[in-house]
Amino acid sequence: MRAHATIRLGKLSLRWRPRTAITCAGLIAIGFALAIVLLGTGTLAFSSAEVVAALLGRSENPMAERVVWGLRLPRVVTAACVGAALGMAGAIFQSISRNALGSPDMIGFTTGAATGAIVQIILFGAEPLAVSLAAALSCMATAALVFLLALKGRVIGGYRLVLMGIGVGATLTGVNTMLLVASDLDRSISAQIWLAGSLTARSWSHAVPAALGLALIIPVALLYARRLALLEMGDDAASQLGIPVERTRLAMVMTAVGLTALATAATGPIAFIALAGPQLARRLCRSPDVPLLSGAAMGAVLLLAADLVSQRFPSGLNLPIGLTTGLLGGAYLLWRLARDAKV
Repeated sequence: MRAHATIRLGKLSLRWRPRTAITCAGLIAIGFALAIVLLGTGTLAFSSAEVVAALLGRSENPMAERVVWGLRLPRVVTAACVGAALGMAGAIFQSISRNALGSPDMIGFTTGAATGAIVQIILFGAEPLAVSLAAALSCMATAALVFLLALKGRVIGGYRLVLMGIGVGATLTGVNTMLLVASDLDRSISAQIWLAGSLTARSWSHAVPAALGLALIIPVALLYARRLALLEMGDDAASQLGIPVERTRLAMVMTAVGLTALATAATGPIAFIALAGPQLARRLCRSPDVPLLSGAAMGAVLLLAADLVSQRFPSGLNLPIGLTTGLLGGAYLLWRLARDAKV
C-alpha cells in the first residue's frame, strides 16, 4: 500500500494516506455498531433489528420509537460528539507540546472548567445551561492564563506550556476542593455529581449544540493540519519553511480549547479520551501526520465503548461515565509509563 495518494481537482490537490482513510472508516463503522448496541441497552432492551426499525420509523412498537429517538439517541449523539471533540483536542495539544501527556485534562484546562461549574453551582444554583456556560467560559479563561504564563519573549515552548498547565491545574484542584468543603451539603453534592462527568439525562438540548459546535470547529482544525505537522519538526525548521509559528500555535490552541470547552459543557469533565485517543489512532495509522480525524474517530469510539461498559457493569451499578474513563485512563497511563524506556 502506498504511503499516500493525491487527488487533483484543477488547481486544487488533496493528499491523503490510504491506511489512515481505512483506519478512519473502520473506526466509524465500529462507532456505528456501538451506537446500535447502546440504543438497545437499558431497562427496556431492544434487539439491533428493532433499533434499526425504530430509527427508520418502521417499528411496529411505538414505545421503541419513543425510547430510541427521545431518550437514547440524544445520549449516543452527545457521547460521539464529546468523544470526537476530546480526541481531536488531545491530538492538537500533544502535537503543539510535542508531549504524549499534553492533553487538556493533564494540563489544567478541564480542571479550570470544573472551577467555573463549581462556582456557578455553589453561588448561583445548578441550572444546567448556566453550569455548562460557566464551565465553557472558565475553560477558556484557564487556557488564556496558561498561555500567558507559558509566554516567554513572545515565544511559547511546548514543554513550558505543559509545565505551566500542570501547575495551574494543581492550583485549581486545591481551589475546587476548598469550594466544595466550604459550601453547604446539598450544593456540594450537586457539584460532586457534575464533577463525576455524566451522560445521564442528555437531551437534544445537549446533543444539537455539541454537534453544531463540532461541525464548525473541525474545518478550522483541518485547515491548519499541514502547518501543525510541520510544527512538530521544531519551531526553527517550521519557520524556515514559511510557517508563521506563533500565529499557528495560537490558532490551534484556541481551536483545541474550543473543543475542550464544548465537550466539558455537554457532559462535565471526562478523563482519558483526550490522552489515549490520539496515541492509539497514531499507532493504528502509522502516519507521521497529526491524527486529527483519526483521533476524533478514536475518541468517539472510546467514549461510546466506555458508556456501554458503564451501562452493562455487573451488579446493575450504572457508573458515571467520567468515573469509568478515569479508571481506564489510570490503567492506560500506568501501562504507558511502564513500557516507555525513557521513564
